[in-house]
Amino acid sequence: MTDMMARRHALLTSGMAVVVSLAGFAGLVLPACSSRAEPTLADAETSVAVSVATVAMTDVADTFEAGGVVQARTTATMMARILAPVRDVRVAPGDRVRAGQVLIVLDGSDLDARARSARGAALAAEQGAAAAAAEQQAADAALTLARATHQRIAGLHAKRSATAQELDDATGALRAAEARAAGAAARAQAGGSGVESARAASEAAGTTASFALITAPFDGLVTEKLVEPGNLAAPGTPLMRLEDTRGFRLDVRVDESRIGQISPGAVVPVSIDSGTSGSTTTLGGTVAEIGRAVDADARAFLVKITLPSTSGLRSGMFGRARFGAQSRRALTVPAGALVHRGQMTSVFVVEKGIARVRLVNVRGTEVLAGLSEGDDVIVAAPPTLTDGRRVTEGGR
Repeated sequence: MTDMMARRHALLTSGMAVVVSLAGFAGLVLPACSSRAEPTLADAETSVAVSVATVAMTDVADTFEAGGVVQARTTATMMARILAPVRDVRVAPGDRVRAGQVLIVLDGSDLDARARSARGAALAAEQGAAAAAAEQQAADAALTLARATHQRIAGLHAKRSATAQELDDATGALRAAEARAAGAAARAQAGGSGVESARAASEAAGTTASFALITAPFDGLVTEKLVEPGNLAAPGTPLMRLEDTRGFRLDVRVDESRIGQISPGAVVPVSIDSGTSGSTTTLGGTVAEIGRAVDADARAFLVKITLPSTSGLRSGMFGRARFGAQSRRALTVPAGALVHRGQMTSVFVVEKGIARVRLVNVRGTEVLAGLSEGDDVIVAAPPTLTDGRRVTEGGR
């Protein structure tokens, strides 16, 4: 009985060993079979016809962008030239105005009074000058009579028909008439100078009184109102801003190291972002001015680009100008070969007839990393193309 139990135990042990060994053999065989199954399935798939291009070195233009804000070519900040309360503001932001239109009225009552006083003084000076002129005429007439009397007495004295006393009296009367005529002429000249001074004072007072009316210097659009009725306007304080909407420009700042690549008169593409619709408009701008002084903080120059007349442009829009530099050799890939998914960019590379996905780092169509010269990439890959699919080159 004991021997029989021992033989049964030996048979069970040997059977388990056989099972374990078979399981191990199966574990070794199955991976080998699976490794050979993949190319077999790939061979069985139908090949996809694709267009292939070769990555190569080409001449590319070294470009860079600079962003800035759209502004009107002509802007004006209206300021007060006198210290006076604001009586009335006749326009609001968004209103279109004409040149000479009154925008703001200041309280100029005292200035008007001074202007009236100056006009009165000018009128009084004119009347005084007229009186001096009449006095001069009378003095000139008296001088003429004194000269004639002196000549007559002198002739009679030569003929011993007049006494020496009569001649002395005629000579004295002549000298007095000459003095009165000289004084009248001086007073008449002073009266004329007084008239000129009074007129100038009157004009100055009238001009100062006109400072109470702030008018538009050109046709344009009111963009900002900085004062309200009742506020005290002081000289040099901004009251309103006005811009000429007939022309706009883009102001950008360019790094000091790149400013030598920009020249006045150059035509550059400008992209304007529309904040409302989210669309982008591309225009051809002209470099109108390059700042002569560098911004010490940003180490950049101000570049002003004139924009063509286009509807929809407004001050405050953001724009980007693209400047071109000298061409250089770089590794490039066709734009149609790039596949963008989120923040990742990839291409399909053909390796021995099999499409392989490869991540790349590009700037535009310039390859920065991920590809080498001579690699074959698929252009306009079909949407159903996947990694590992067999492909057939249908064209280059």
